[in-house]
Amino acid sequence: MIRRAIVRLQGLSLILAAAFTVECAGGGGSTEPKGALPVTVEADAGAPLEAPHTLTATFSDTTNSAPWSYDVDWGDGARSNGSLNSVAVIHATHEYQAEGSRRVTVTVTNQRGAAGSASATIATTDPVLLVAGDVADCTRLGDDSTAMLLDTLQGIVVPLGDDAYDNGSPDEYNRCYAPTWGRQKARTRPVAGNHDYNCGLWNTTLPGCTSPAAGYFGYFGAAAGDPSTGYYSYILGSWFVIVLNTGTDKPVNYEAGSPQEQWLRSELASHSQDCVLAMWHHPRFSTVQARDSITYFTAAIWNALYEYGADLVLNGHDHAYQRFAPQRPDGTRDDAHGIRQISVGTGGGETLYTLDATLPAGSNAEVRDWHTHGILKLTLRAGGYDWKFVPSSGATFTDSGSGSCHGRPS
Repeated sequence: MIRRAIVRLQGLSLILAAAFTVECAGGGGSTEPKGALPVTVEADAGAPLEAPHTLTATFSDTTNSAPWSYDVDWGDGARSNGSLNSVAVIHATHEYQAEGSRRVTVTVTNQRGAAGSASATIATTDPVLLVAGDVADCTRLGDDSTAMLLDTLQGIVVPLGDDAYDNGSPDEYNRCYAPTWGRQKARTRPVAGNHDYNCGLWNTTLPGCTSPAAGYFGYFGAAAGDPSTGYYSYILGSWFVIVLNTGTDKPVNYEAGSPQEQWLRSELASHSQDCVLAMWHHPRFSTVQARDSITYFTAAIWNALYEYGADLVLNGHDHAYQRFAPQRPDGTRDDAHGIRQISVGTGGGETLYTLDATLPAGSNAEVRDWHTHGILKLTLRAGGYDWKFVPSSGATFTDSGSGSCHGRPS
């Protein structure tokens, strides 16, 4: 797993004139700049780690000495370069490996060797995840509203499964997901859901559904992990992030002793990050009407995560927003070492579920809403995390707060 950050620098225009050489005309007459190319860089003051932003630079050349080569020094030892045959806007992207402040310099050189440069200081800030599950349905408009939120927010996009209704087929991904949340495909780290596995596992007659979750893996490609497993992990700043796969709806695939549960334990044992986030589709705890308040089939996953001191779990599947207090795998509250679960099945793809009017006995649910589509914005900082539920346009429900990382129970 490689930490990466895509830095996009746009918005605030930092205009820095290039230094240039001035040659005097004979006889002490007029002077004019020669060999200098004024360069302008447009950049935001900062961007979250792994946010896909684009650096933009412009230049001019009164001699029109094409072609022009350009070089971008990203300030971390990496460079980008290219050439232009006409005076045009320069776009470049880069993946940083860690947070921090860096000086980025763009240099443009024309065919005669005249050059100009401009620099801007940018900061790579704490990583942000933009999260919701149960996303795209061509017969509904909720996913259009949440997709518009994503257009305005920086961060990594995480669809928490059931990403293209009803069956996760290639056609549904292309017609329903791609025009909405698919606008953010380049910055997406997906999670598989049970509807995604309708294609090729439970229904092999749909076009293109020749293998389990063929539409999901075909659309997201390498970002979705190995199609034979569907689980993966990565480092994000000071956090270890684990994506698990319950989408097959076969508990044998994630029970104690299963290859996935053993992989999970191995990953947790081999990483030393202080903070751990895990994400998969099906929640263990629920307050949805007529559903079990604690489901048995993710017990082994929760047991492993709790033993290794995981801090936060995100799920979809329940079409509502439910935030729970930190708790043990058996559902008893544990403020010292418990795992907080937040279920965010509010991506807009389906009708929201009704929640129990009164909390089930022993439930640690703290905040619930079943009327609002929206996105959970999660900031992962050193030693803790901040969450904020961002509602779709016209809605008013929101929820926000902070939590701290705690390490393993003794």
